[in-house]
Amino acid sequence: MDTFLQLAEVVAAPKSPNLWGALGCALAYSGALFATIDSFADLLLAEGDGPGGRMTPALKLKSGSKLAAAGITVVAAGLVLALDANWFALTALSIAFLVLVGISALVLVRHRGRGGARAARVPTTSATAPSAAPVQEQPPLLGN
Repeated sequence: MDTFLQLAEVVAAPKSPNLWGALGCALAYSGALFATIDSFADLLLAEGDGPGGRMTPALKLKSGSKLAAAGITVVAAGLVLALDANWFALTALSIAFLVLVGISALVLVRHRGRGGARAARVPTTSATAPSAAPVQEQPPLLGN
């Protein structure tokens, strides 16, 4: 009977959080944060990249894949922290991630708003529009 009581005490005793797991999850969160902010930077730098100021499909794919990878990473790291019952690290990292992504999204929205307002204020006419440089004929890279 004494053995069963000792086993019950061991099972019921709270475990200390895995600090190495928390460190790994913090690194995963920081990588996801970097990917998210890098994706937002791509969106900011893409003004005028494609025709009519729209993003090219390749840049859309690149930006979307960064955001998808960041989302998967944050969810996986959050699950690891939740399974480890490390609620402090889960809460702190999630709040920090959401605050920094929110600030970045706010900067993105404000910059997009200014760019649209600036384009609306400056009318482009044929006299002020820069002329396109002549395209030189180049031989194909392969074949004749």
